Amino acid sequence: MDKIYIKDFEVFANHGVFNEEKNLGQKFILSMELQLNLRKAGLTGDLNETVNYGELCLEVEKQFTKERYDLIETAVEKVAGFILLKYDLVKKVKIILKKPWAPIGRHVEYAAVEIERGWHTVYVALGSNMGDKEKNLKDAIKLIDNNDQSKVTKTSKFYITEPVGYLDQDDFLNCAIEVKTILSPEEFMTTLLEFENTLKRERLIHWGPRTIDLDILLYDDIVTSDEYYTIPHPRMAERLFVIEPLCDIAPYLVHPLLNRRIIDIKSELSK
Repeated sequence: MDKIYIKDFEVFANHGVFNEEKNLGQKFILSMELQLNLRKAGLTGDLNETVNYGELCLEVEKQFTKERYDLIETAVEKVAGFILLKYDLVKKVKIILKKPWAPIGRHVEYAAVEIERGWHTVYVALGSNMGDKEKNLKDAIKLIDNNDQSKVTKTSKFYITEPVGYLDQDDFLNCAIEVKTILSPEEFMTTLLEFENTLKRERLIHWGPRTIDLDILLYDDIVTSDEYYTIPHPRMAERLFVIEPLCDIAPYLVHPLLNRRIIDIKSELSK
């Protein structure tokens, strides 16, 4: 991936734990590394195909100085999120934030933090079999898309499917979406659970009726598990009602454990 570098950009701001730091302010030094594709910009000379680094510095300075934070960790997170959300071409950003006048009480060149943040691609399965099912799905998609750290980039067709496991319930309406997010898997899962609560999801019967069901199917190509989630979703390859809508939006995506394309998994399940 191509890169743009901004090294040692000086900004005066009022971040720090102590009142003197917040009241008097001090110098901070920012270095930024942006990962993006510069091929079109290089071939065409089109400024719209790159990031104007002069504008970037001015915008970052505005973002960095508009609030006061106790921790430079918070300040640098805000800057990283701002860059990713404002500049669509940027896929990943690394930021080093130096604090030369850190109140340590000993001679030190600077204290610093370094973070790297970027966009991730997540595939989510949605289902509903209570109330206005179509509205429930559309409301969930809107909630995810309106979150300031995520955006829905693709949506499948809606499918009517029979219930699995607990059969004494209405048919489901299912779909799948592709989401670009800067949230970690745990943060994204927590956000989905919050949206389920917003849409009145109740967990009364295992695999029972629900206003909305939001499941992470795939998150980039990672394989992970903890008490809250397992990625890839452990049963996705067994369920046509998951694979069929996913095939609408990502037919050639490869399952990271099975090493098989979604379109091939669908073909097997459809036999």
